[in-house]
Amino acid sequence: MINTANGMISTSSSSANAQSPGLKTYFKTPEGRYKLHYEKTHPSSLLHYAHGKTVTQVTLAHLKEKPAPSTPTASSSSFSASAGVKSAATRWLGSGNGGRALSFVGGNGGSKNISSTSRIGGPLGASSSSNSLTNTNFDGKGTYLISNVGDAIFISDLNSQDKEPIKSIHFSNSNPVCHAFDQDAKEGHDLLIGLSSGDVYSVSLRQQLQDVGKKLVGALHYNKDGSVNSSSRCTSITWVPGGDGAFVVAHADGNMYVYEKNKDAAGDTTFSVIKDQTQFSVSHARYSKSNPIARWHVCQGSINSVAFSFDGAYLATVGRDGYLRVFDYSKEQLVCGGKSYYGAVLCCAWSMDGKYILTGGEDDLVQVWSMEDRKVVAWGEGHNSWVSGVAFDSYWSAPNTDGTVENVMYRFGSVGQDTQLLLWDLEMDEIVVPLRRCTGGSPTYSTGSQSSHWDNASPVGTLQPASSIRDVPKISPLVAHRVHNEPLSDLIFTQDSVLTVCQEGHIKIWMRPGAAESQSSNTETLLSTSSKDKPLLSSKIGGSSYKQ
Repeated sequence: MINTANGMISTSSSSANAQSPGLKTYFKTPEGRYKLHYEKTHPSSLLHYAHGKTVTQVTLAHLKEKPAPSTPTASSSSFSASAGVKSAATRWLGSGNGGRALSFVGGNGGSKNISSTSRIGGPLGASSSSNSLTNTNFDGKGTYLISNVGDAIFISDLNSQDKEPIKSIHFSNSNPVCHAFDQDAKEGHDLLIGLSSGDVYSVSLRQQLQDVGKKLVGALHYNKDGSVNSSSRCTSITWVPGGDGAFVVAHADGNMYVYEKNKDAAGDTTFSVIKDQTQFSVSHARYSKSNPIARWHVCQGSINSVAFSFDGAYLATVGRDGYLRVFDYSKEQLVCGGKSYYGAVLCCAWSMDGKYILTGGEDDLVQVWSMEDRKVVAWGEGHNSWVSGVAFDSYWSAPNTDGTVENVMYRFGSVGQDTQLLLWDLEMDEIVVPLRRCTGGSPTYSTGSQSSHWDNASPVGTLQPASSIRDVPKISPLVAHRVHNEPLSDLIFTQDSVLTVCQEGHIKIWMRPGAAESQSSNTETLLSTSSKDKPLLSSKIGGSSYKQ
């Protein structure tokens, strides 16, 4: 979903990094150097104390070709939602190009004040029409970066070398916490924004970009329950792959709500009382036409992150109680899961083939969970503080001297509050795997396929206790590089780059070896995170460690 600047670097990289003394602008891997290409950040007038307790997350949104002329234009003063959807009426107040206040009335009768401003350069709240995207020059496609800092959502154009965003959306009564984009969403509303108040808004990214410098065109407002516990903070939000407008929102109270975009929010959304806070349960709405359509009570305590497998069959959640849980989404059943070595789990990510899940959290470890064995099959040791982001690199391809695939290998990355980016190679056929443990004895070890050595997979629906430190193979990072001065919160792999994000809202783009040269010869290259673009598996390479 990322599209890096088209041939726009250069000398600006070193000057942009001058504010980070002691940080190198490259790091080495067996395939070559990753170089700092450029940086994105929030407006300089945004004071540090305004950030509050929110942690910056990033969504990269790739817009396809401009829709047919018959599609409703974004220049209208209000957004017309599809049949059956209760739209939040938006009214433009005042005149000129400055900040605006908008009132969004949701199905539960509540209202929120949101202001929208656009800018390129200058102080926050000022507007500039000289360089901003408008209806006349927005071509309907491109890739954009959405990030939350403090009380605002910022939208940046990744085809531009400008460091600051081109548009901001400010929320007066709560802070945006999480967001998600669906490039295949119908009826325009493709960007979801979850708030600390527990509310969710969806907007059309294309319409916002067409009206940069003018107004926030429209939004749909969702509240999980207008009468019961409506103040529980949103923690994670995601579209259901192939769900035709369905999305899932996780909350700090251990509940997860399922919505369908084409259903009304004005119905009865009261759910049955949760009898046991420690047990998983699913409750459906009384009326099938109302939102949310279902409540999943997952755990006691906060759900910190959720992620769907790429085929949409399974949903992984991680929480404050230290458990990874994997659900069969369509059957609404718990399949498997396990506890961390210590503390809460903060993040999770799937491999493209759905065989492995990465988790990271307060034990400073990156855990590799096998869906085949329903167990932890490796621990990554290398961070010196909490692990805040993990991701598989589905675009990575290892060098292969003889042209044959010798072994299956995965490349993945992690970032943490220790300010480091770590890259790892996972080669299951060479990992040291504990054999079956004899009663009263110590485990023995062997190399080879883990499937032939692990005990029989645990029964469906079983949550595994925390593993003993002696029973899990350890892997070390291929690369350890300090990339920011502040604790890190997220990372994303793209075809040509690695993107790292710190909690303060600063984002760096690290170009893969040779990618910058390739971009300079083709300024029209657009990147996408589609699984169809690049194979996941690669051949065996050497295990040298490249630490900075």
